[in-house]
Amino acid sequence: MTAPQATLRARLLPAAAGAAMVAVLAAGAWYGYDYLTTQPIRRVVFVGDPGRIARADLEAFAQSIQGASAAKASLEAVREAARRIPWVRDATVRRRFPDAVEVSFETHTPLARWSEGGLVSTRGEVFNAEHAGFLPLFRGPAMGAPRMAHDYPTIAGALSPLKAVVVELRLSPRGAWQVLLDSGLTLELGREDIVPRVERFVAAYPRLPEGALDGKLADLRYNNGFAMKTSTAVAAPQKGRGK
Repeated sequence: MTAPQATLRARLLPAAAGAAMVAVLAAGAWYGYDYLTTQPIRRVVFVGDPGRIARADLEAFAQSIQGASAAKASLEAVREAARRIPWVRDATVRRRFPDAVEVSFETHTPLARWSEGGLVSTRGEVFNAEHAGFLPLFRGPAMGAPRMAHDYPTIAGALSPLKAVVVELRLSPRGAWQVLLDSGLTLELGREDIVPRVERFVAAYPRLPEGALDGKLADLRYNNGFAMKTSTAVAAPQKGRGK
């Protein structure tokens, strides 16, 4: 063997050995990763604020994924299962090696009940969950929940000086509003200038006959007044009714 050949061989042997070592380490790392990711899920850790979620629902969810390997329960599959739990709006899932998954929940904040069943969140999203406390009822078209959730606080705030509770908020397919108060009085608000009409009614209320809120209907759709049907009389509005 010539001197140049010997020198070349001396250089190639460490390089080959280094490459072989890298291959061994890579294979070992892959084997280790594959081993960890295929381990069954033994623990489910909940973080964040799952306060609105029933303990029984959390336990049922945890039991449904415990024992499954990553191949059978991908993080996306676990996330989709978590999103089907009542009160859950969204969920974030990540693996805690070697045998746990961590689930963080974002829950809905209820605003009202929905006419077709379920609840409406403060974001205007309709969802299914059990709620024992009082919530106003929204009645409207199928896609009307976001608009109703957006406008309800303003309408309720304008009515607050009356110390009356909004029991129902109704939105017609044509966009006309109705409000039912706990006294049994229905307010016809129409489609335009909703808040100014409510404010005008509230400002006039102290001058109305005693027991006016015990009436059945107040039509606020007039440009400069309103008509109110009470148990004793009908208040005459000024001319010109708007939409």
